[in-house]
Amino acid sequence: MKQVHVVPHMHWDREWYFSTEESRILLVNNLEEIMHRLETDEHYPYYVLDGQTSILEDYLAVKPENRERIKRLVQANKLIIGPWYTQTDEMIVGAESIVRNLLYGIKDSKEFGPHMEIGYLPDSFGQSAQMPMILNGFGIKRSIFWRGTSERHGTNKTEFYWESKDGSNVLVQLMPLGYAIGKYLPTEPEALKKRMDKYLPVLDRGATGENLLLPNGHDQMPIQQNITEVLTELHRLYPEREFFLSRYEKVFEQLEKQLNLPTISGEFLDGKYMRVHRSIYSTRMDIKTMNAIIENKLTNTLEPLMSLAYSLGIEYHHGLIELIWKEIMKNHAHDSIGCCCSDKVHAEIFNRFFIANEKTDQLITFYKRRIVDSIDTKRTEDRLTFFNLRSIAEERVIRTEVITKFESFRLETEDGTEVPYELIQKEIIDPGLIDRQIVHYGNYDPFYKYTIEVRRELAALSYETVFVVSESTPTVVEETTVFGPQLIETKVYDITVKENGTIDLLDKRSGVLHRDLLWLEDSGDDGDEYDYSPLAGDNPITTQSSRPIIQTTSTSNRTVVTISHDMKIPRDLMERKDGRLTNLLKVSLELVIEQNDSTIGLKVVVDNDANDHRLRLCLPTSVQTNVSFSDNQFGEIKRPFIDDAIHVWEEEGWNERPDGIFPMLSYVGLQEESGNGMGVITNSSREFEVIEEGESTLAITLFRSVGVLGKEELVRRPGRPSGIKLSTPDSQMIGTYTFDLAFTSLDGTERLSDLAKRHLTPIVTYNKIPHDAMKLNPTGLCLNASASLFEMAENGLLMSTLKKAENEKALLLRVYNPTEHTIPLMFTKVDFDSFTEVNLNEEPVRDITEVVSNNQFNILPNQVKSILMK
Repeated sequence: MKQVHVVPHMHWDREWYFSTEESRILLVNNLEEIMHRLETDEHYPYYVLDGQTSILEDYLAVKPENRERIKRLVQANKLIIGPWYTQTDEMIVGAESIVRNLLYGIKDSKEFGPHMEIGYLPDSFGQSAQMPMILNGFGIKRSIFWRGTSERHGTNKTEFYWESKDGSNVLVQLMPLGYAIGKYLPTEPEALKKRMDKYLPVLDRGATGENLLLPNGHDQMPIQQNITEVLTELHRLYPEREFFLSRYEKVFEQLEKQLNLPTISGEFLDGKYMRVHRSIYSTRMDIKTMNAIIENKLTNTLEPLMSLAYSLGIEYHHGLIELIWKEIMKNHAHDSIGCCCSDKVHAEIFNRFFIANEKTDQLITFYKRRIVDSIDTKRTEDRLTFFNLRSIAEERVIRTEVITKFESFRLETEDGTEVPYELIQKEIIDPGLIDRQIVHYGNYDPFYKYTIEVRRELAALSYETVFVVSESTPTVVEETTVFGPQLIETKVYDITVKENGTIDLLDKRSGVLHRDLLWLEDSGDDGDEYDYSPLAGDNPITTQSSRPIIQTTSTSNRTVVTISHDMKIPRDLMERKDGRLTNLLKVSLELVIEQNDSTIGLKVVVDNDANDHRLRLCLPTSVQTNVSFSDNQFGEIKRPFIDDAIHVWEEEGWNERPDGIFPMLSYVGLQEESGNGMGVITNSSREFEVIEEGESTLAITLFRSVGVLGKEELVRRPGRPSGIKLSTPDSQMIGTYTFDLAFTSLDGTERLSDLAKRHLTPIVTYNKIPHDAMKLNPTGLCLNASASLFEMAENGLLMSTLKKAENEKALLLRVYNPTEHTIPLMFTKVDFDSFTEVNLNEEPVRDITEVVSNNQFNILPNQVKSILMK
């Protein structure tokens, strides 16, 4: 007899086309009904609270008096909570964000009782290949999801083992028809039978045994009060099946008894049976850019900085950083970070990111200040301190600011050695902007703000302090500016900036010439917030025949080239159909070229006043390959340019056309076996496509401009609308936006993963002067003018982050291997006494002190490891 597990649940979008506050009002009402039923009906045994503890946080903000009531139900295994904090996206949310989502979700669950030990993500738009490893890192061996699979992955069954590249695996119960097939089940026999006759054959076809899953819930759905009557009618209609209220764990307990379940691997981004929205990665790129910036600041700057401070005796404020993580994780739910929401919800999402960014910046400033204030030195001058927060030593050109009352100055180390610098700019600033108390007591003498460039070699995870000394000889601005096409020579490249604004890049190391880089493509977008949809008959507009204004500014260390385009484009879809070009799209590309660096920084500023279009940055390559490589969580993934299913998707009736539009997190590249290639690094856009038209062109989506949440019958996505047909004028992205990118030629001597980490981990500085509006008492510490924590070998392993352990007086180092080879963890400088491998939940696995000291702690390709260091 088939066993049908009817699992009561609700899928709780905290926000979507409705706001968080509207959702909270419903939540208070619904959860009261759920708890009452669980408390009073012994035949109603379980209710699943959508796998996210933020629901409880939202509820208890209104009903704090019910905390003990919830706790009783959780501990009785009736109310099923966790393991997530929010229902995370898996495609464009960073690795540490997903780890913290589980970390804080499990931590919050423990306040009430046991958490659901299932990687429950019923609605995320695709599944990352690294999820089995991340779930296993929290002791989770089971997973439930819906979107992204098809027979192409190796099985037509809905029950299988899913394996990541490092060998981690989870047992999956797929929801082949989604989480809502059991919503509002009718008691009327004919309607119920019509519904179940449609679903049961699909469930039977995918099952490997006698147990089927029928989830009884939907978006924001209140508890189905008459479910007992429904079960009675189901038994009458289908006497050969047993229907009963259950929980997901009961399904897995039966699945685990079965032998020879199939094992499959990889990411799941097929839109055959369900939509995955493979171009949602570029909707509301302003919001997605803020997410990228904050994630990188948290893991590459703030947490290592706090760890450095902690090692010096300064308190590590876990509570302050948890507030930041939770603020951004509220935005990491699939709809929220996907930005397929109403305008009012996007305003709320943007504001959360604004708050999180402000908290991050202020905490970075606080910890820099605490370290620099604690330096004990005989020198009395103002200080300028450099912080290298990478795990390797670096020589960098640092552009920073010095504020002083000196008409001119020099920089000296503690022993009096002069530190050369170049002056870029000098401006007068009002003393009230430094500290209002200065002018309060009648001192109106101005301060000077100097922008300077300094070349320094800095130790790993270190700070180094120099001193600002008054100088009688005036400092001269050393920056020169010229206009027009240019030939720029560095130690790595010969760069030709051409009249149309593209560049030819000759890599001196390999002799490879990359031609016509950095042209722009603007095309019509007839889609919605979920998906790009090309306009029928549209001819994209490019800058290949443009004549932009070109300005080049140079110092001895770097050259900055600004290329300013005025693109004539249609104002909207109607004008595009008519072939009219009445709108001016202003796009400025700022290239930052350093003398010794193979990475060229690129800032793109767009002033948009047009609707319904997509703008992409294009880098043609002559690279002989048919696969791209880009980073995913704690690893790297290769994808073909062209999905084979593009030839059969219509014939097979796919829900979504499998275009080669893909996500990345921080980089994408093309590379030949020789090592030659081209790479792009991003601190903003996380969407790319490789276009094959004569040569392989890397196309980075800068932004999409659309005005509706959902639309039906798209070219790439036929049929019903996704979401609802709701006007969203703010998603037209009218205004000025900045995108932070970089690009590099690859010659086989440098890994793009290393270059990306370097670009996204800037040297930060702190300028200590006798004035600050916010006063602090001394720390009582006596620190040296410079210090370094530890240094890792530059062998391909990357530091994901460095933080204080949650529950121990120790530092936690997380490293991962994005290469294709096993690599040992090696330190070239380290002063810790003991090393313990811990899982992602920071629970001990084994003592590794000896294997680390012998350089035998090996990390597999695409594997992450966490090490507790005391």
